[in-house]
Amino acid sequence: MTAPDPVRAARALRGAAAAILALEGIAVLFVPRGVAPTDQGLSGSWLTALLVLAVVLILASGVQRRPWGLVVGTALQVPVLLTGVLTSAMFFVGGIFLLIWLYLLQVRKELLGSPFGEPVVPEDDGPA
Repeated sequence: MTAPDPVRAARALRGAAAAILALEGIAVLFVPRGVAPTDQGLSGSWLTALLVLAVVLILASGVQRRPWGLVVGTALQVPVLLTGVLTSAMFFVGGIFLLIWLYLLQVRKELLGSPFGEPVVPEDDGPA
């Protein structure tokens, strides 16, 4: 199945990808609050890494218009999942976001023919 208007479908899917990345950035900002009251606490380096990851996720949501935006978003799924090292709940949350991201890539593949490529606009054969 392909989209009747691949350019419009690609634009909508890029918007969904941007929304997912922005939500991931917000979710990562909640990690320090969950880790701070534990016995080991949260070191300055972990806090810096989490804040940088959150900012990078939010910035990556803004570059989804670019052809390489989906590749960046896909690569950022790994560090989000690895925040589970700090608190095990983030393995679950990161896993949910990863599944949503993979579903988005699958829908993109079904509608556009490729999960990462630019949409192919079918040529009009003219009047029949």
